[in-house]
Amino acid sequence: MTSIKSVPSVSVTYAQNGSSTKANELGMRAMQERAYEKRGEQYLLIKSPPASGKSRALMFIALDKLHNQGVKQAIVVVPEKSIGSSFNDEPLSKFGFYYDWQVAPKWNLCNSPGTDGGKVKSVGAFLESGDQVLVCTHATFRFAVEKLGVEEFDDRLIAVDEFHHVSASEDSILGSQLNEFIARDRVHVVAMTGSYFRGDAVPILLPENEAKFDTITYTYYEQLNGYKYLKTLDIGYFFYSGSYADDILKVLDPNEKTILHIPNVNSRESTKDKHREVEHIIDALGEWQEMDSVTGFHIVKTPEGKILKIADLVDDESIKRDKVSTALKDPAQKNNRDHVDIIIALGMAKEGFDWIWCEHALTVGYRASLTEIVQIIGRATRDAEGKSRARFTNLIAEPDAAEAAVTEAVNDTLKAIAASLLMEQVLAPRFNFTPKSPKSGPVEGFDYGEGGYDPKKENVGFNEESGQFQIEIKGLVEPKSKEAVRICQEDLNEVITAFVQDKTTLERGLFDGEHAGGETLAQDLTQVRMGKIVGARFPELDAEDQEAVRQHAIAALNLTQKAKEMALSSTDTVETSGNTALIDGVRKFAMDVRELDIDLIDRINPFGEAYAILAKTMSEASLKQVAAVISAKKVQLSPEEARDLARRAVKFKQERGRLPDITSADAWEKKMAEGVAYLARMKQEAANG
Repeated sequence: MTSIKSVPSVSVTYAQNGSSTKANELGMRAMQERAYEKRGEQYLLIKSPPASGKSRALMFIALDKLHNQGVKQAIVVVPEKSIGSSFNDEPLSKFGFYYDWQVAPKWNLCNSPGTDGGKVKSVGAFLESGDQVLVCTHATFRFAVEKLGVEEFDDRLIAVDEFHHVSASEDSILGSQLNEFIARDRVHVVAMTGSYFRGDAVPILLPENEAKFDTITYTYYEQLNGYKYLKTLDIGYFFYSGSYADDILKVLDPNEKTILHIPNVNSRESTKDKHREVEHIIDALGEWQEMDSVTGFHIVKTPEGKILKIADLVDDESIKRDKVSTALKDPAQKNNRDHVDIIIALGMAKEGFDWIWCEHALTVGYRASLTEIVQIIGRATRDAEGKSRARFTNLIAEPDAAEAAVTEAVNDTLKAIAASLLMEQVLAPRFNFTPKSPKSGPVEGFDYGEGGYDPKKENVGFNEESGQFQIEIKGLVEPKSKEAVRICQEDLNEVITAFVQDKTTLERGLFDGEHAGGETLAQDLTQVRMGKIVGARFPELDAEDQEAVRQHAIAALNLTQKAKEMALSSTDTVETSGNTALIDGVRKFAMDVRELDIDLIDRINPFGEAYAILAKTMSEASLKQVAAVISAKKVQLSPEEARDLARRAVKFKQERGRLPDITSADAWEKKMAEGVAYLARMKQEAANG
């Protein structure tokens, strides 16, 4: 590794007001209280970051359903056995609640020996028993439903943890079983996910079933803003050339509690010898002393004389790895900061892995899905005394012109940028957009900055406590149907995910935009590509509602990017502006423009700022190489895109009283006219046979 160039981190600083960790008189934290308010709903979906207390929120809701809502039993379903421990007995009454959470040892099937198939008998025995709670894996539950049938679970609560593991695809048995349960409508369902991005294009539930769920959303902003100790979260990615293990210490600080995920053996970044990589990393950190006989941790002495305890979860020898894994889960050590210093893992230590002291989640190589990245970042976002800063670093191999797999390298680079853009979105406060009209006025609880609310301008209000923006935009289309309103309130990040994960959009937007000397116009992305994605994702919405969703999603993405640009304009990280960097950035952008209207927002390339950062950090040769690979794939206008342009040309005519002019100096007007001309040519050719 010759050199490591850092991409400026998105460094978001929070207020540390302690609200998300403070308990009420029933022993509930803020998120749990919000979820408990909806305890009477039959179908609940809890979207909340890792470490916000979802497991306990479920306990409160389940106990109320069991004692007060006529539900016979509760079945908690987790993706893997290790997560079952999150649902161990909890003396909730000690902290003010009415009941305690108790699981008889024989009904926590995550702890019992045997195969998932064999445990089906236990599920059957539980359903016949008078006991109240069973905990099992997704796999055990799946087999049990296949064998016993959905009707056997009537009048029970099914709680699905890490819900993003489920999907409505035909291959997902649990997904189709859930759709059967909802169709029968005789069970209660509480679904929980810590991931804001499902990572794939397949929805979790069928749209008509998802609409039955009441959603509780607790954002990263609320979670981190309400912490007591953790104040700053940095997210960055780094390019390197050569072998990552040669110079790992440029990003791995031995003084930070770190979880290091080495690359998958099939990835480009891997040397194909994972054990040698671990040895190399340990060797780089210092001199190996011994292996602790109790924990199995490596004891290493750094050149400065510091003793490091390193846990190796990569070792294939199950006896050794189980010893290390058991030591890491030792409840007696949960609050001991000095128990371990660095954990090296490959497939382990992701979701459900609770090490509150982790300050740095360092990941080598691109991960298969955004869900996985969110889960890894969640390892570092626990609140712990003395831990004021945490960071996530993604180490990516720089595309090398001489490399045969240059296209694969380019794809990894694009995916890393997409992940970074999405994490910026998820860490930002929540956006509420309203159209500016003569009737507009200030909303109670929102601070409109210096000078307060200005009726003559589009205003940006912010509510510190709820972490929400209230932003007026001229010409904004409002959602009409209940589903479109829900999407604009709850699911904009899902829309933005689909947009930035769309390869063509990302390639054209980054490397063929005007900022890069290319020909792709911002509206090609914001109107045509985003319009196409919204149409494909929500075909049940009418054209006006689809346009409302498109506008809300692009406004959220572009305002976050503009805020970042404003915050980065004076420095390489956002941190100097402190807690209000993103808030000030959005306000400053709104103040700097003559009027904040939807046309202006549509004229912003969402990837311009990402390209500016990339150009600063990637070598010129690599940047040119990436641009060349993308340029070679350039496609001409498709009939579908031409039809979309023609539809926008009709709207243009309604507003201006004339059709777009193909000789116009305005590039977007010219593009719409080209779309109309293309369709006219197609019709003519069809008529001529």
